[in-house]
Amino acid sequence: MHSKIAVVTSALSGIGESTATRLAQAGFKVYGACRPGIQMAPRSYEMLPLDVTCEDSVQAFVAAVVRQEGRIDLLVNNARIGLTPAGAEESSLQQVQAVFDTNFFGLVRMTRAVLPYMRARSAGRIINIGSVLGARSVPYGALYSAAMHAIVGYTEALDLELRDWGIRAIVIEPAYTGTSFDADMVEPDAKLDAYLGARTVVTRRVRDIMMIAEGPEAVADAVVKVAQAKRPKARYAVGGVATRMRLLRAFTPDSLTESGVRKDIRMSTKLA
Repeated sequence: MHSKIAVVTSALSGIGESTATRLAQAGFKVYGACRPGIQMAPRSYEMLPLDVTCEDSVQAFVAAVVRQEGRIDLLVNNARIGLTPAGAEESSLQQVQAVFDTNFFGLVRMTRAVLPYMRARSAGRIINIGSVLGARSVPYGALYSAAMHAIVGYTEALDLELRDWGIRAIVIEPAYTGTSFDADMVEPDAKLDAYLGARTVVTRRVRDIMMIAEGPEAVADAVVKVAQAKRPKARYAVGGVATRMRLLRAFTPDSLTESGVRKDIRMSTKLA
């Protein structure tokens, strides 16, 4: 049997690295992607340069994989920019655009580049790594939440469109994932003193949560499960926190959900 060909974006560390490793262990031939110019040690999968914010780079990456393998069976869109907690107005418009250019438009570029090859074979699977914040926004995470909501809306519509070709598009929605907080997130570029107190409290709480959160292996295992499932669901919550947040959103009045979210991140539960 020929191995299925998988592409994983941002596969240098964290969720991407764990996902690429798990897929390789499961029998996929994996092509990981990382930004051009980065040096790395040998891995169990091949790495190719990719900048998801550049259309030429995306097209060159996909063409290189197809040239070597003739097809792409699985695309895992994982590239993203994370922001430390901040008020919604503490990011400049330029930073907002940069975050969306990677987190959402990068995903769209990769999907558009891969789909013609999948449609030609009437087969393929696209797995987008989103977040439970695509179902429930949190204060001091407006920009990241907005990008995650965009991923959910895009993927749900895409999935319904592509089933006519035997292709599926699925969202994986983890909550907090144990990574290096300071290394994996960027600071807002337009901080305001008005938000300093709340931003400090929320940042401290998020850092504490991430230190005890499930590792990226939990997300990687979910990706492998979805990649191999005969009839996957459209959305998968990963971990207890994400599952509870999804259930709260579905079955709990908004006032209780909002109060619970604010309490969890150490904000006042008094709502105007």
